[in-house]
Amino acid sequence: MLRFKSGIAQNRNGNGIANQVTDHLVMLHDVVKEYNTPAGKFRALDGIDLTVDSGEFMAVIGKSGSGKSTLTNMITGIDRPSSGEVIVAGTAVHKMNEGQTAVWRGRNVGVVFQFFQLLPTLTVIENVMLPMDFGGLYSDRERRERALHLLELVEMESQAYKMPTEISGGQQQRVAIARSLANDPPIIVADEPTGNLDSKTADAVFGLFEELVAGGKTIVMVTHDDDLASRATRAVTIADGRIASDERRRELAAKAVAISANGIGHRDGAHGKRLNGTGYPWRSGLLPANETDNLILETA
Repeated sequence: MLRFKSGIAQNRNGNGIANQVTDHLVMLHDVVKEYNTPAGKFRALDGIDLTVDSGEFMAVIGKSGSGKSTLTNMITGIDRPSSGEVIVAGTAVHKMNEGQTAVWRGRNVGVVFQFFQLLPTLTVIENVMLPMDFGGLYSDRERRERALHLLELVEMESQAYKMPTEISGGQQQRVAIARSLANDPPIIVADEPTGNLDSKTADAVFGLFEELVAGGKTIVMVTHDDDLASRATRAVTIADGRIASDERRRELAAKAVAISANGIGHRDGAHGKRLNGTGYPWRSGLLPANETDNLILETA
């Protein structure tokens, strides 16, 4: 079966910033983030040291105002550290300007928001195609084909030509997940992705994340839901801008590896539709030639 290599090819940076050598997909070193407020400086992050490896499913938990979202904003480049280093997929994110960061993020990070952030004037399939348009990846025909594959993965292909207002909140979040996969990023960062959903729909969305991890993706997810957090392979608790605990759940990690080895995604069912004979759209042959060096072929 196909798996992703650790890291990412240099030609995906697209920002002129030299790649940094690291054994981790994500590395934060002594990251501090301060905001100026009328009451003085507020330190949202206080000397964070954190690494995330390829294939991890990491839940970030903590009380409101603890620094969870600020931490994930460092990883996505949505916000910049006041000091410290942020290296993601071999790129020093903290050294980039705003324009460079936007190009890099579009190619290397998939972002899923609590409130979906679908453009209301575009159809479902157009929303999924949008990151490909911005990134200049794939031909027009390939973009549409790839978007349909991604919508099939999340069981939304039948709604492809509807407007976001015509589908439910749970369906909109599925579309948002498909959009986050548009450019085949190595890491998905989700900020409270189930916070606006009922428990049944939240469980289904979480199941999609579990299968993406089994297929080789890395997910960092902010959540207030302790039950869902307990199903991740790693849980990092943030308190007062610092890492209060970092728990790796080896038995769940082993289960994820076993699921992947047994070929999850090769079945028909709730989350396993066949796509070109594979379970995942990034294995559908739609990657451009210069992206195939991110893949290796394994035989079981």
